[in-house]
Amino acid sequence: MITRRKLIKNAAATGVVLGVSGLSAPAIGQAKKIRIGYVSPQTGPLAGFAEADAFTIQQVIAKMAQMGLNVEILVKDSQSNPNRAATVAQELIIDDEIDLMVVASTPENTNPVATVCENEGMPVISTMAPWQPWFIGQQGNPGDPSSWKPFDYAYHFFWGLEDVIDVFTNMWSQLDTNKSVGGLFPNDADGNAWGDPNVGLKPGLEADGFSLLDPGRYQNLTDDFSAQINAFKAAECEIVTGVVIPPDFTTFWNQAKQQGFTPKAATVAKAILFPQAVETLGDQGHNLSSEVWWSANHPFNSSLTGESAADLAANFSAQTGRPWTQPIGFIHALFEVAADVLKRADDPTNADGVAEAIGATNLSTVVGKVSWDGAKLPPFAAKNVCKTPLVGGQWRLKEGGGYDLVIVDNQTSPDIPTGGVMEALA
Repeated sequence: MITRRKLIKNAAATGVVLGVSGLSAPAIGQAKKIRIGYVSPQTGPLAGFAEADAFTIQQVIAKMAQMGLNVEILVKDSQSNPNRAATVAQELIIDDEIDLMVVASTPENTNPVATVCENEGMPVISTMAPWQPWFIGQQGNPGDPSSWKPFDYAYHFFWGLEDVIDVFTNMWSQLDTNKSVGGLFPNDADGNAWGDPNVGLKPGLEADGFSLLDPGRYQNLTDDFSAQINAFKAAECEIVTGVVIPPDFTTFWNQAKQQGFTPKAATVAKAILFPQAVETLGDQGHNLSSEVWWSANHPFNSSLTGESAADLAANFSAQTGRPWTQPIGFIHALFEVAADVLKRADDPTNADGVAEAIGATNLSTVVGKVSWDGAKLPPFAAKNVCKTPLVGGQWRLKEGGGYDLVIVDNQTSPDIPTGGVMEALA
């Protein structure tokens, strides 16, 4: 494949352009502009992950200017489609001649972008996808661990399936259940990774004394979950888990209620990360639970703005009129790392030097420490993956309407405070 470096032109550009929601920033008096590409699912079923993009980028581009970085951030909408994500990544590299790529928001968005970047010799920082579907999903033969190879240009920070297993089982162990779990796994990168009988949730749940019923893959945006509901009822599952896009969980949960399936816990990744997704369920969202990667109560500060997690969440709500949402922290941290890397790189336009600077990162961010030091990772992923903290939470109805996300288990990260204990669904 022809690499970006073989095609890049030497023409210089001036000014700063911000391609999000029509925002712009003033030019910086620096001879060479640095271009950051950002692929984001601003539309489609994953759009909730991008809700804080405009707020975050407006913040960080101003701070980068204060740091003396003449930066242009070019944003492309993946439309929640992996093929589209790969296409716009290629456009950013070849047509827009970016110097660094950043990407987030589920393997459907991160993986195609990271793969294109690796092939083109473009340094890329990604987040908001469990590391196993990110790393293993990009391998030539995901089923053969002996063939897995580290990446030269792609670096990722987030938690892994081992962490979500610990968080979920810690929460469920606070309840009196029969430990029978029903799994909802779609036919996508996340669903296939989480549902894999060998490296997914099943072995870890069984090691903690829980059984997992997997009724098989379904297609995203399905309109009938009767088969899964009947299977869960027949197996007397008292817990439901899975990794589901928001509209599919709304369909499943409404049909489960209609068909008389009432588990004691429903702990679902991805689908109920956002307050808007829970609010669409009305009162039926009370005590639904999920992993919590970031919250207003996390005890971390931004290396870029100095804001605490609480400050960042409050500022988002003040500027947008909307409740804070988990991606705020990680999209902010993504650009924290980008700014730190560009500041340290000898030549921010040299791909190999920027990739080396990413690998040498040791930064305290608003989501915790980001350092590709291999801590708590298997050797094959040690170079390219950095793990971040994970805890568990429940959505609680507030008086007067709306929901609060309450952290109910922090055994995996005791420095993140809890605000309550796990409660069974009514």
